[in-house]
Amino acid sequence: MVRQFLAILCVAMLCAPVMAQAQQGPLRLEINDGIIEPLPFALPTFQAETPNAGEMANQISALVAQDLTGTGLFRQIGSDAFISNVSAFSAPVQFPDWRAINAQALITGAVSVDGSGQVVVKFRLYDVFSGNELGQGLQFVGTTQGWRRIAHKVADVVYERITGEGPYFDSRIVFVGETGPKNDRRKRLGIMDYDGANTQYLTDSSAIVLAPRFSPNGDRVLYTSYETGFPRIYVLNIGSVNRRALDVPDGTMSFAPRFAPNGQTVVFSLTTGGNTDLYTLDINSGQRTRLTSTPAIETAPSYSPDGSQIVFESDRSGSPQIYVMPAGGGEARRLSNGAGRYGTPVWSPKGDLIAFTKQNNGRFHIGVMRTDGSEERLLTASFLDEGPTWSPNGRVIMFTRETQGENGAPALYSVDISGRNLKKVRTDTAASDPSWSPLQR
Repeated sequence: MVRQFLAILCVAMLCAPVMAQAQQGPLRLEINDGIIEPLPFALPTFQAETPNAGEMANQISALVAQDLTGTGLFRQIGSDAFISNVSAFSAPVQFPDWRAINAQALITGAVSVDGSGQVVVKFRLYDVFSGNELGQGLQFVGTTQGWRRIAHKVADVVYERITGEGPYFDSRIVFVGETGPKNDRRKRLGIMDYDGANTQYLTDSSAIVLAPRFSPNGDRVLYTSYETGFPRIYVLNIGSVNRRALDVPDGTMSFAPRFAPNGQTVVFSLTTGGNTDLYTLDINSGQRTRLTSTPAIETAPSYSPDGSQIVFESDRSGSPQIYVMPAGGGEARRLSNGAGRYGTPVWSPKGDLIAFTKQNNGRFHIGVMRTDGSEERLLTASFLDEGPTWSPNGRVIMFTRETQGENGAPALYSVDISGRNLKKVRTDTAASDPSWSPLQR
């Protein structure tokens, strides 16, 4: 539903404070690699339009603000600074009062809850300095149990209209939850909202599981399990938690799977006879196709968004590096050219960048490069950073970080592709191997 609302604002350079830009024209915010002044916004608590909607209105208002401020691009103005409040959703906005406290965006809303548990949320977004509404007011309908999704949808529309970037708050993360000491670590698949809420577990901890990957529409997950003693790939339906193993020859090891954009083809690594190459498998027909045939280890494949190319990791040059080849196999071209070892490349949903893990001089990094290997930029540096995954809009990268020391446990972190706003993602346990879903439907 959120996808239909296209950004209506221009994007302009922010070399001076945001306020000066806003006074000269329509509300606008560019996300670039320079210093970004967070845009100040006011969000009066949404109006409760039914007697039982007060708590829900508070929760939804707080989560919308949390989503926006969590990007590092927005700054919420506290209610103690308000000169006037919004008395009703339909009440005229007193723009001078909001300009006086330097609010550049104003978000107003109302919440109602009926006897059956249906929640209706209305909201509007205003450019305070121009005194205009941005777009048209919207309404979302859901249930009391699904109030978080409604809040994420509201925040997504606000984010999209102000930045021009696609939305990403109404999405989920599948990951490996880890418990126990390092010498007896228990692992199981978990799924949660993008911000770490609503965690559920999809498998138990009876077998080691690795590298879960969402399908293009978010209904299934590929992952590797060691329950038979050898790594083998399974596909799991999230709604029913039914699963089945992919059809591979007995005695082989299969791992590092990823869906093609069509959702029916899987590319993965298969080790047979001591050699590891890339294969594809049609889930419906079971037809398997070999893509590479070298003495090297070929792994960590990822499709381009249009399905025409595959980027992957190979040590054919003597150390792990990043290569790209046609989706049907053929000549591979090396992309990585810097010092160090490269791995786990992942194509951006926008198709413009490739994220990767890099190891150099005893440090691990998450980085991005153009799809031709140019303009490499390192976004993080740590004892161990690895396994990037892209947000649905291609703006944020989540990854696994492990701290140094005997008691170090993996955790999930996220970072903007400018290298800003590095932060830890809340999880119930130690966590690794994140995979970001598309927007929920």
